[in-house]
Amino acid sequence: MRITAIEKIKVIVPARADTVNSPEARDPMHMLVMEGKPAWQVQFDQIWKYLYRVKTDEGLEGWGESYRGVNPLVVDGNIASLIGKDPLKTNLRDLPIAWSREYDGFEAAIFDLVGKKLEVPAYRLLGGAYREWVNVDYWTGRRSTADAVRKAVEAQRSGFKGIKFKCNLQDDVVAWAERIRNECGPLFRLVLDANTRFERPAEVVRFSRQLEAAGNVECLEDPVPRWNLSWYRLLREKTAIPIALHVALPYMELGQMIQDAIRAIQLEAVDYFNFNCGIANFVRLADIADAAGIPCWHGSEVDLGILEASYAHACAAARNCVLRSDIFGELVREDDLIVEPLEIQDGRVRVPQKPGLGVEVDLKAVEKYRIP
Repeated sequence: MRITAIEKIKVIVPARADTVNSPEARDPMHMLVMEGKPAWQVQFDQIWKYLYRVKTDEGLEGWGESYRGVNPLVVDGNIASLIGKDPLKTNLRDLPIAWSREYDGFEAAIFDLVGKKLEVPAYRLLGGAYREWVNVDYWTGRRSTADAVRKAVEAQRSGFKGIKFKCNLQDDVVAWAERIRNECGPLFRLVLDANTRFERPAEVVRFSRQLEAAGNVECLEDPVPRWNLSWYRLLREKTAIPIALHVALPYMELGQMIQDAIRAIQLEAVDYFNFNCGIANFVRLADIADAAGIPCWHGSEVDLGILEASYAHACAAARNCVLRSDIFGELVREDDLIVEPLEIQDGRVRVPQKPGLGVEVDLKAVEKYRIP
């Protein structure tokens, strides 16, 4: 089997109304420089992605999905490098293309292709599945207190066991926690993701005791700047609320790398990990955390159906991926671009069981959201 052609399809799929921020919280969430615009200046759903359609001489097709705003020149170089290759003769953990933000979308397509060729779900290529269902959270961005409560109630009524919020020092997260506990009960859990915007440990400690009293905060994710992991350890000593570090390998230009997980473990700086990366590297990172007895979940960039299917397979193959993962794109985006959405019930997503990634691309929807 040899790859004969790779088609790249550029799409933009906006977010649904009322899924991201409250109207008064105009807070773009894209962390990288985008076409000359500084970080945190462009909202994620305004940025294009590529879908990759990989064709072979045997008539098989594999589909992949890039992260948002990837480099077109690197994409073209990866395509040129893969043409003529036999995926069955490559190491699926180390594809013959450049390691970059552009890598993971092609990896998803190759796993899809090889799984279809061997007639097995992608998780079988990772050694097998620990679970058929993966725990997932509801998600939203920054909210007013009233909106935070409303979205939490909405999540609970939909069967979710928790919700993830974005937040900064201007948000009254204590009021969120207290009022959500009153409405949803103490077992409905909150993840507060500051994206490092709490700035200093003292600012977190100031309200951590009140959050502890609320009793429904699952963890603080990336509370302070991640360059100083000693601050993460300090917070673990100052609060009973678990501290989570997000290691996102697609943000390699911001210096994030696999070794961040090792350093955090050495410093005893975290209780949980959020790992966001490609299929093979997720299992690799999860294994590192598992050896240290630390559970993890799978992060995302609020992606579409192809990438999220790949996340489900990776979560299934990682023993310690027991926390609620960020697989919620179909709840946020107007369309996931697959024929049958991933099955989400009672705060869990079902791992696709068909060969490859196990999802069928909706070509009509792709054409609707395609851009020049």
